[in-house]
Amino acid sequence: MLQVAYIRENKDAVLEGLKKRFFPNPEVIDEIIALDDERKSTQGALDDLRAESNRVSKEIGQLFREGKRAEADALKDQISGSKDETKRLEDAFNAIEAKMEELLLSVPNIPHSSVPAGKNEADNEVFQAWDKPMPQLFDGAQPHWELASKYNIFDLELGTKITGAGFPLYRGKGAKLQRSLIQFFLDINTDAGYEEIMPPLLVNADTARATGQLPDKEGQMYHCERDELYLIPTAEVPVTNIYRDVILDPSELPIKLTGYTPCFRREAGSYGAHVRGLNRVHQFDKVEIVRFEFPENSYKALEEMVAHVSGILDKLELPYRILRLCGGDMGFTSALTFDFEVWSAAQERWLEVSSVSNFETFQSHRMKLRYRDENKKTQLAHTLNGSALALARIVAALLENNQTPEGIKIPAALQRYTGFDLIS
Repeated sequence: MLQVAYIRENKDAVLEGLKKRFFPNPEVIDEIIALDDERKSTQGALDDLRAESNRVSKEIGQLFREGKRAEADALKDQISGSKDETKRLEDAFNAIEAKMEELLLSVPNIPHSSVPAGKNEADNEVFQAWDKPMPQLFDGAQPHWELASKYNIFDLELGTKITGAGFPLYRGKGAKLQRSLIQFFLDINTDAGYEEIMPPLLVNADTARATGQLPDKEGQMYHCERDELYLIPTAEVPVTNIYRDVILDPSELPIKLTGYTPCFRREAGSYGAHVRGLNRVHQFDKVEIVRFEFPENSYKALEEMVAHVSGILDKLELPYRILRLCGGDMGFTSALTFDFEVWSAAQERWLEVSSVSNFETFQSHRMKLRYRDENKKTQLAHTLNGSALALARIVAALLENNQTPEGIKIPAALQRYTGFDLIS
């Protein structure tokens, strides 16, 4: 959530940033500023009224001590009227604050200056292209959903029977491959200094709101209405909220965390050939990295995270490219996002497997995540997160790119985790 002071001091830049995002309601910025003016005016009237009430209360006490009861009783009637006015102003102040928060929650983060303008994924910028040879498949090579059936790796029909469409069931070497990838990613992350976290898979509304899933992505989350809990769409949500309502000592920064969780997304309206197989599912496994940084260090940290994810894909021997997302395709909370896409050889298309983002103070303002600077004043930290990595599409690319007439080869870096070098 943007800070009102930032909006007031940088109104033109805010409007320009929202224009880059194609935000449909820029007039909300003027509404927020007007409400802030009204809030300040109401607060001023309240402060004056309370000060006057305190002054009169002291005067009443003095009059009673002096035995001037009649004069004291007259002033008490005046105080009674002031209480009614105080209650009216307090109600008005609370209503203004509630409306301001509602409007602020509707405003996305302001894009970093390097973010290209654009409406959708077609306008994203190739930040780093793949400049090496692509995998060459043999005649008769198949897409991953056909390979899954041929080698008994995962079963979409059984998943549909048990739960519904979009919930794959992994089995045999497919299940072992999933588990091996999770451990592989976690080991790489912890070796790089990330502390492993195993968080809850359900969160409350305050947690979802703090990282920006509510109200923006409410329709994309599975909601347990009876208990008012949400299944997590990513480990980012519970892991980032570890530091909600926390004031950090500067010595604690930076903080680097990683966690594996299943992820749940309704993906409403996702139909067609492009979502076949593992291309888009409602439940998938993902390993996440999360960082908390001093503001002046956060973009260097973002570069490190991009390099870290690149290193994982290099170890998996998967062709990949990196996109810098345009304003219209970025997530609501992000200031700058890099997407990683791997090449799916049998489908001949790129599949997104990671998003690495800097949220600057957008999440930390919602969460009240602060640290004390050298002057002992509280400042908002910057938050970042990235997928390292999302498994469903990684598995799809690994199966397709490494298929041979004899079976599916396992990348050398994974073999000590799987215990086998071929799925046949």
